[in-house]
Formats: sequence, C-alpha cells, structure tokens
Amino acid sequence: MNQIRFSAPCHFGLEKILKFEVTRIGGENITVQDGRVSWEGDFSTLARANLNLSVAERVQILLAEYHAETFEQLFDGMYQAPLEQFIGREDAFPVKGHSLNSKLTSIPACQKILKKAAVKRLQKAYRTSGFLSETGSLHQIQFTILKNQVSLYLDTSGAGLHKRGYRRNSNLAPIRETLAAGILDLTHMRSDAIICDPFCGSGTFLIEAARRACHVAPGLDRRFLSEQWDCIPRKIWQDARAEALNQITHDVSFQGIGFDIDPDAVALTLANAKKAGVERYIQVKQQEIAKFHPVPDAITVCNPPYGERMLEQEEARKIYQQMGNVLHAPAYVICADPDFEAYFGRKADKRRKLYNGMIACQLYYYLK
Repeated sequence: MNQIRFSAPCHFGLEKILKFEVTRIGGENITVQDGRVSWEGDFSTLARANLNLSVAERVQILLAEYHAETFEQLFDGMYQAPLEQFIGREDAFPVKGHSLNSKLTSIPACQKILKKAAVKRLQKAYRTSGFLSETGSLHQIQFTILKNQVSLYLDTSGAGLHKRGYRRNSNLAPIRETLAAGILDLTHMRSDAIICDPFCGSGTFLIEAARRACHVAPGLDRRFLSEQWDCIPRKIWQDARAEALNQITHDVSFQGIGFDIDPDAVALTLANAKKAGVERYIQVKQQEIAKFHPVPDAITVCNPPYGERMLEQEEARKIYQQMGNVLHAPAYVICADPDFEAYFGRKADKRRKLYNGMIACQLYYYLK
C-alpha cells in the first residue's frame, strides 16, 4: 500500500507541539494548519500515533479533499475516495460531519449523499450490486465542509485521545488531558521535576506530568477503533505496544504535589492517580489557596476556577487576588478571564492564547 495521509486535530495553540510529536513517531511530509497537523506514514505510524501523541484529539486517515458546491460534486468526491483500502465488504461505515460557510448547508442531506456515494464505491470495489450488511467492524467516516472545501476522514481512534483511561470520574470543570499535556510541554518539565497544582481538581496536571516523567505513552491503557480493522495486521499493534512498554521507566525522582479546597477533589485525584499507576509520585492535601505556601523548586501549573463556569465572576476574582499573594515563579496559569493579570496583581512575563474546550483562554507565564 502507498503511504497514507493522516491528520490529527488539536487545541488551537498546540500545533507546534503536535508537529514535534509526529516527527518523533516517524511522520513524513508534515503540514500544519490552525488546530490540525497532517503527515504521511503507514499502518505502523497509525498505531504509534494513537498510542504516543499526547496533544492530538484523534488520529484520522485523510481520504479525500475537494471542492463541492453541489450535491453532484459532493457525491463524486466520495465516489473517488479509496474506501476499499480500509473498509471491508462486511464492515460498517456510518457518516457524520458538519458544514460551515458553504453552499451545502443541510447536514442530513450531505450525510445521505456521501453515504450513497460510499455504498456505490464499495459495491463497485467488491463487485456486487447487492446489500452491504455492515455487520463487521466500525469504520467511522467524518466530513467537514468549510467554505465549500470538503475533507473526508476515516477515524482510527474511536473515543477521543484525551480519554486516557485513568479518569473515569471528574469534577465539575476538568481540563482535558490533551490540553494539560500541551501546557506541561510548554513548561519544559523534566523527569526530575516537581509539579505543583494548587487547584488540582481531578488531578489531570499531576497525573499527566507523572506519566510524562515515567515515559508512559498516553494511550497505553486504552484501545482504539482501528485495532478491530481487518486491514491492519495484529502484529503492528503488538509491536507498537511493546515498543511503548519498553520506554517506561519508574526510576525517576518526579514529585507531583496538589492541593484543593474540596475534599472530594482530593479523594478523586488520589483515586485517578492510582488508576493511572502513578500514585507513588503524587501527594495531595485539602487546602484553600489563601493558605498556600510555595513548594521549593516546584513548577506551579494550574487551572483556577473560571467565573462563567463554576463561581460568580466576583468570587473567582477574589481567588485570583489570593493567588497573586501566594504564588511564586515559575508558574503557569490558564484562565479565561481577560482581566486576570489585574486581579492577580502582576503582568505575566509571557502569554499564549489557548482554548479549554470552546472557552478562549490565556496561558500566563510567570517566570521570574
């Protein structure tokens, strides 16, 4: 089989990190767009990508890209896509997607046309005019239509890659594992780092940092949709998992130190750390931010409450004032309040725009 074109969406602002990770797993001919990185590789690259990419939201196969302003053009583009390279005669291939700023606006109509084209393509490939049972493994086709430009993808991940497998429960406003991993990368933490989170919530920063320190592949504890595909030899997944397992080291001096005012959050962090296999590296204590004392030699990383999500804005801003009294550099704070620096009492040394879900945020760097 020729080289496959892969594509992975990520949080806006983390593209350079994802590009570096794709390079490390052997991706070739890498291109970067806002919120997405694409590259070429083979099935081994597919397996390594799902297991090892820490900031990607999912790994997709790019089936086709083309212009379409009519349903006929939409149909023709799908009909030309090499679906049979991945989808077997009995496999299921549902279609879902979205359209933005395009002439084709009806999502149900687009789904129907693309599904019909996929059926016709596979009927031709498998030399049948009969019914396709779709009783086999799932191959989720996804489409995006942006300014009349169609992109067709085949999802290889299944559940989003932020679902590492260790956080079955979360508190009210968690930060995604993928975003946490990206922020930790921006701190340039090492395996002997001390990471402190004074608002640890469900423990995401601490757990991601501990697993990073131990070189645990982000996806090692879960399964992926494409593991069930007949077109990918089982040995490829076995070899990729064996490679990831060989990278793990527990002989590190990493420490994760967390605090939270909520005793349930403390218990949740400890439970999640145990599920993640890193409980030995993490200490958590119930404590409000006003009583926080800087941990010597630690990098502070936190996601304080946002007024629009958890507390009234006035209450959240009181917390920012308290943070300004007790936090020392180096500290990295992600926050959605555009006036955070004013209430914190100090201008950040550097800022970076990020998104926490759909919420526009800034990552504030306090370095000195």
